[in-house]
Amino acid sequence: MAEERNNENIFHNINMENREMLTVSGVSDVDSFDDKAVTVFTDMGELTIRGENLHINSLSTEVGELSMEGRIDSLTYTDNRPQAKGFFNKVFR
Repeated sequence: MAEERNNENIFHNINMENREMLTVSGVSDVDSFDDKAVTVFTDMGELTIRGENLHINSLSTEVGELSMEGRIDSLTYTDNRPQAKGFFNKVFR
């Protein structure tokens, strides 16, 4: 099912309200997260969100949407494109 989703044209959007609420679409996976940084894989590359008191409200990789809150200080992209990841790949890192 995840492979089917990767073949579709998925839009990548970022919607931020008052630097406190953030919604990101086109998310394929979360690499890491804590209260100061969240790193996600999108179709446009790896996105790192930095701030304070960051909290993920919801994440749906099936729909490709992330919703979070906290004080957002920066959004940074790198050109690292997401790779196909499965359950065993995460277990045997």
